[in-house]
Amino acid sequence: MTKLAAFNFQSWIEEHRDLLKPPVGNQQIWEDTDMMVTVVGGPNKRTDFHDDPVEEFFYQLEGDMVLKVFNNGEFSDIVIREGDIFFLPKHVRHSPQRPMEGSVGLVIEPQRPDGLKDAFEWYCFDCGSLVHRVEVVLKSIVRDLPPLYEAFYADEQARTCSNCDALHPGKEPPEGWVTIPPTSGKG
Repeated sequence: MTKLAAFNFQSWIEEHRDLLKPPVGNQQIWEDTDMMVTVVGGPNKRTDFHDDPVEEFFYQLEGDMVLKVFNNGEFSDIVIREGDIFFLPKHVRHSPQRPMEGSVGLVIEPQRPDGLKDAFEWYCFDCGSLVHRVEVVLKSIVRDLPPLYEAFYADEQARTCSNCDALHPGKEPPEGWVTIPPTSGKG
């Protein structure tokens, strides 16, 4: 058995900061545990919504982020500012957006029981309809997601809305899709 010991989390972030920006953007602290403890850095832009079969805990350490959600048939933005925490129930579709360069967040969620699938969805920017959904047994957020995204970006048929025939832009969201309002009292 490995000797249990604490470590300085801020030092860990500094040592791994180069992995906390595109194209990787995130890093799991431990690989073989029952909890996925992931540090995520910005900037990032993504157009998918995650249908997570487990709950997620967000703690925004540096900078601010926006968690776009699709819940009860409505899209909305949840601003998570530096120092804020947020608990996301399972199966609430969400799209984490970290537009601030150098921002750092901590996301904690349980490992999935064997066979439990995550899903990733893309919605039409014109009419809001579901454009595409892919399900996967997720083992590693870092390794498993990029191939899913690339397959969607490369497939024009998968990116075409069956409701209005609009073409989903793929990787790049429309200009202005992610905004972080100023905090109260700041310009």
